[in-house]
Amino acid sequence: MAALNDLRNGLVIRLNDVIYTIVDCQHVKPGKGGAFARTKIKRVTGGAVIDRTFRANETVETVRLEEREMQYMYNDGSLLYFMDNETFDQHSLPDSLLGDGIKFLKEGENVKVKVDGDVPMTVELPTFVVLKVVETDPGLRGDTASGGSKPAQLETGGVVQVPLFIKKGQMIKVDTRKGTYAERA
Repeated sequence: MAALNDLRNGLVIRLNDVIYTIVDCQHVKPGKGGAFARTKIKRVTGGAVIDRTFRANETVETVRLEEREMQYMYNDGSLLYFMDNETFDQHSLPDSLLGDGIKFLKEGENVKVKVDGDVPMTVELPTFVVLKVVETDPGLRGDTASGGSKPAQLETGGVVQVPLFIKKGQMIKVDTRKGTYAERA
């Protein structure tokens, strides 16, 4: 349990059986009345951000999420299978934990899985992944880096906008946070 003074950025808490991370916390001590903390909290699953004020007499339950390194093995349609890099146990997780990030996940890729006890809460992809372009329109002669962009399908099935000079078969680096082209690999 955490009291008002214990609230800080990055703390993971549970409210009404939902786990949140405190994104922004401001402690306020007005001239009249009791102290309070004005916070922005982000839902761990889903990412919704809400504003919440905690009064001095309130306590909140803190949660300790454990981070495990796991390797992505395969997908059977609705479940993704991962192997724990320490224990070599296999875990099946719903693809909803990844959201749009699933478009950039290829077999053998290492990810960070945050778990509450044995319940997986989130799957965090590496910031950048290197993927092969399997389909894109041919570029035109004289294309430069500052030209336009075109869609390119990746080996994982995802589609990103790439510069006109990128060709089929090239390896590119993709920013998984934004789902955008970063550079040639």
